[in-house]
Amino acid sequence: MLARRAPKFIARHDLIQSNFTASLLSKHIYTEGLYSTGSCLSKGIPEYMELPRKLRKSERKPFIAPINEIKRQARLEKKMKQEVCEFKLQAPDNGLLVKSLVPVAHDVYMARIELLQCISMIIGRVLVHSCRVCGEVHVGATPHKIRSCDVSGSLNSKEHTWGMGSIDDVLPCVESFHLYDRLGRAVTHEERLRVDRVPAIVELCMQSGVDVLEFPTRRYKFPAYSVAGKTIDFERRFPRDVSHGDGIQTSGFWMKGGNWEKKENLEINGSSYSTSNDTQVIAERGLKAWEKMRNGAMKLMRKYRVWVCGYCPEVQVGPRGHRVRTCGARKHQARDGQHAWQEAEVNDIVPPVHVWHVQDPGLGGVPFHELRGYYGKLPAVVEMCAQAGASVGKEYEGLMRLDVAVPDLDEEKLVV
Repeated sequence: MLARRAPKFIARHDLIQSNFTASLLSKHIYTEGLYSTGSCLSKGIPEYMELPRKLRKSERKPFIAPINEIKRQARLEKKMKQEVCEFKLQAPDNGLLVKSLVPVAHDVYMARIELLQCISMIIGRVLVHSCRVCGEVHVGATPHKIRSCDVSGSLNSKEHTWGMGSIDDVLPCVESFHLYDRLGRAVTHEERLRVDRVPAIVELCMQSGVDVLEFPTRRYKFPAYSVAGKTIDFERRFPRDVSHGDGIQTSGFWMKGGNWEKKENLEINGSSYSTSNDTQVIAERGLKAWEKMRNGAMKLMRKYRVWVCGYCPEVQVGPRGHRVRTCGARKHQARDGQHAWQEAEVNDIVPPVHVWHVQDPGLGGVPFHELRGYYGKLPAVVEMCAQAGASVGKEYEGLMRLDVAVPDLDEEKLVV
């Protein structure tokens, strides 16, 4: 029996090996930022790529770094705390800004403003639907008929209960506590109502060099040092103030007193932008702003730490996570409500809400449950811009499944 099947296995060995390599490459590309960088076809990546499966409530989010590397770093930090000696910290750990990333922070901040304005203009022309039970989102004139509503309170047929969606369904806002002094102590549970919460992407920009008048941020003039694992601030003998960018060259992106913010808002709201009736132009600008915001956020997160709970979507931007006991996920009783902090990725602060891709929105194509294996998925922002007329880049072709011809319902049984 084995001798007869050996030739068939050998003949299919190349196919099995290529499929296995393709699955590994797709997972690697997703962790490196699938929706933000480069063309996947130019790197030899297969056209079709699957999204990671949805985690269960009892499962923890995967770590970005290997667990052995995290343990090794923890042992080094523990050993450093036991040694009574002075360590010179590098920016931004010493409180100073990374000057090369200040223009990037301003680009990300302005790209977010432009993206919100573009989506708010497109959403009136491209309809968005949201399930009132499970919160699933669909972009298109007619909602899909895929029976995937499997939560408490859903129908027995698992059909969705659709309602009109909003911009919050397409671009969900992930908030974080605002830190006046990022090197200060973490926010405690008693301070949770006295500390402002802002969007995590905005807090990342403010800690990277963007000054917002409503949320003051302390800017260090002298670097801090680490002695026996504790950060020593030698600037306490000097009066604290809020700097507005003195001495930092940002190639024209910085103006004192928040004037740069007002100027950029006037340029975005100018006549050439607000009076444009071409939906395709607005969609193109919105898609570019989406890519620019995500690419810039990934650059900032390489230097400025961002933490996320391993079991719930809570995010904190800063050198450490807060101590607010609001986690109600799995085993929160053992942690006394504390969050299980781990290093975050760009999808944690700018979550891409994946929706079913409609290849021909003009023809009224509606995804059916029986043909769900033939449809692709896209982030909701990209799908809205695509239906509004924007040209989607090649990095999304693997998710759109353009290499698959969607059959009709009566042709499903004929597909081999």
